[in-house]
Amino acid sequence: MTNSMGQMIEIQPKKSDIGDFEVRRFLPSKVKRSVGPFIFFDEMGPTVLDDGAGMDVRPHPHIGLSTLTWLLEGEIVHRDSLGYTQTIRPGEVNWMTAGRGIVHSERSPQDGRDGKRPLYGLQIWMALPSDKQEIDPSFQHVKADALPQLKKENAEITVIAGEAYGETSPVQVQSPTIYLDIKVKDGRLTLPNDYEEQAVYIIKGQGVFNGQQLRQGSFFVLPNKQKTTIDQASDLHFVLLGGQALKNKRYLWWNFASTSRERIEQAKDDWENGRFDKVVDDEEHIPLPNK
Repeated sequence: MTNSMGQMIEIQPKKSDIGDFEVRRFLPSKVKRSVGPFIFFDEMGPTVLDDGAGMDVRPHPHIGLSTLTWLLEGEIVHRDSLGYTQTIRPGEVNWMTAGRGIVHSERSPQDGRDGKRPLYGLQIWMALPSDKQEIDPSFQHVKADALPQLKKENAEITVIAGEAYGETSPVQVQSPTIYLDIKVKDGRLTLPNDYEEQAVYIIKGQGVFNGQQLRQGSFFVLPNKQKTTIDQASDLHFVLLGGQALKNKRYLWWNFASTSRERIEQAKDDWENGRFDKVVDDEEHIPLPNK
C-alpha cells in the first residue's frame, strides 16, 4: 500500500508489556506493513527501572534484516555471535546486519543496576534488499559525534542513517534510506521529500504538519513525494524515516524476514536444532515460539 492521495495515514500501535516497561509497535501494521525498508518500528518505554531491575532480552536469532537502536535515555549492552560486546548510550547507533544469520542479546549493564534508572528508546528493523538477504552478518557502532548534525530553518537535525540535506550518516545501510532525529523549539520547517515513502513519529511536543495537528505518540505516513511543512511547532521532537518502497514482499515470522517462506522455515529449524552460532559470554537463549 502506497500513500499517493495527498493525505497522511495514521498508524495506531499494538501495545505489549514485557515486564518492566511497555512496548508500542507501529510497524508492521494492518494499515501499512512497511515504510521504505523499515519493516519494524518499536518504541520501548519511557520507563524508570527499579533498583536491581533491568532489561534482559536473551540471545535470539535474526535473518534477512538490519537492526538499529536509537536510545533517548539509559544504556543497553549488545552482545552477538560475531563476538562484539558494545554498550549503547543516547545519541549513539548500534547497527547490526543479520544477513544469512546472527544471534544477539540486549541487556541492561550488570554493574549499573543500583538505584532507579531511566530507559527509553526506538528500535527498528530494515529489510535487506532481495539480492543482499544472505550477505555475511556484521555489526557497527557509531559514536554520537560521528553522526552529521545540522541546523535547518528552526530545527536541529541528526542524520541517524541514510542521507538528507546533503549529509550522509556513516551507518552502512544497504538501500536508499532516510532516518532523522529532529528537534524544533518553535517556528516552522519544511521536510525533505526525496524518498518514495516517508513517515514521522512524534517523540515529544506538538506541531502542525500540512495543516494537521500531531502530538506526542503520533505515527503518520506522509503523502508520497509531496512537500510536508511543519508550522506552530512547540518543543517538538520527532523522527523522520523512510526510503524506497520494497520491490518484493517480505514474510515476517518472529525475528526472521525473507522474500521466501521456505527460507524462514529453514531458519526456524536451524534455531530449534542449535545450528546458529552462539553469543559470546551469554549462555541463555529464547526458545523458538510455538506460533
